[in-house]
Amino acid sequence: MAVTMEDIKKLRAMTGAGLADVKKALTEAEGDMEKAKEILRERGLAIAAKRSDRETSNGCVLVKKTEDFAAMVAIKCETDFVANGKDFVALVQEILDAAVANKCKSLDEVKALVLASGDDAATAVQHRSGITGEKMELDGYLFIEGANVDVYNHMNKNILCTMVQTNKPAEEVAHKVAMQVAAMKPVALNKESVPQEVIDSEYKVAVEKSKQEQVQKAVEAALKKAGINPAHVDSEDHMESNMGKGWITAEDVAKAKEIIATVSAEKAASLNMQMIENIAKGRVQKFFKDFCLVEQEFQFGDGDKATVAQWMAAQDKELVITDYKRFSLQAD
Repeated sequence: MAVTMEDIKKLRAMTGAGLADVKKALTEAEGDMEKAKEILRERGLAIAAKRSDRETSNGCVLVKKTEDFAAMVAIKCETDFVANGKDFVALVQEILDAAVANKCKSLDEVKALVLASGDDAATAVQHRSGITGEKMELDGYLFIEGANVDVYNHMNKNILCTMVQTNKPAEEVAHKVAMQVAAMKPVALNKESVPQEVIDSEYKVAVEKSKQEQVQKAVEAALKKAGINPAHVDSEDHMESNMGKGWITAEDVAKAKEIIATVSAEKAASLNMQMIENIAKGRVQKFFKDFCLVEQEFQFGDGDKATVAQWMAAQDKELVITDYKRFSLQAD
């Protein structure tokens, strides 16, 4: 049975496959449209499987809200060319629409959603992977249940989306906070929501960093007193390189190594631990200020250096953030 251009166009519109692939499938299926669709589907899944070890560093993330449910879905792929393709974005949107309509509570639930094609979402992504020749992953899903949620797609580029929920209607305020979440990358809503193990880890790191800084200051002071530039001897590579340039001598290097070893040991043994602990506590407080949403300096106010919590209280003293979500396809 001859394959007509009308049949090719129809199958291509149904599957999104390339013209050559569609024509080949219809020829193999002897013009049977359903059989040709199945051939394309199986071929696409096989191609997708062959690409399973490739890296996916691009993709599309979309966000959507209704009156009582909001969610975002991310699908990763290999190139921005595919990520920006109309059919790829449409697939992400279809999966997101279904996830919101069904109020999915997990990525596994999203993957099991049955789409208009009859495939579940996970299989549909594999099929699209076979068509484009790129590895794809249904990689991210986040949701917020309840009312008063504002959503934000950063610059409408489909690479970073956020959601913010407030305890009462405040669309304009919530939208600005959603922009804050996009820009400032908070890891927790407030101090109380930071797990104790995270706080303990931050404190431990801060203590060690403070100790190292105090030792380093003592070493640098001793080197300068001996007439040696600390920057010339701050590593073995620098010592070798700077001797080659004639900036320091072998005697200087030997003297510097002795100073570094002696002063480091002496200072480490005589550190003021109360001071170290106070410095570490200050660093933990800075961690809260940098990474807890309500403690962050608000970036979209009037330049008054207010925190997010202070700015919101100025808009409405009863208004608070109850939840937020952020998903980025870029490494933060």
